[in-house]
Amino acid sequence: MNISHIEHIGIAVENLEESIKYYEDVLGMKCYSIEEVVDQKVKTAFFQVGDTKIELLESTSPDGPIGKYIAKKGQGIHHIAFAVPNASEALKTAEERGVQLVDKVSRPGAEGLNIGFLHPRSTQGVLTELCSK
Repeated sequence: MNISHIEHIGIAVENLEESIKYYEDVLGMKCYSIEEVVDQKVKTAFFQVGDTKIELLESTSPDGPIGKYIAKKGQGIHHIAFAVPNASEALKTAEERGVQLVDKVSRPGAEGLNIGFLHPRSTQGVLTELCSK
């Protein structure tokens, strides 16, 4: 699969503005990008921490994936994303290795990345995202 690094850690939040203030005012980080991904019903904010990013995720609809996640589990770490050369090929490799997929092929995500998710039932309980440029 050839994972090069942790691309980002996704954190589900109820209120993006309040969460950004915490990361900026308390932790001293700087939000460098806010973006809405309409088809995923989510608004994101990104912070760079060394080679890794923190992605805050606020649902734009209660029936979106983040809205459902927060309703069930509350705010907190939602997923870990790994950088790979080709997300679609990595998904295929994972499936060949017996992993249950959320996405059979990659799809557009925030920051222009191609993304695909592995189901937590097959990944030791951690929702895993594979990302490529």
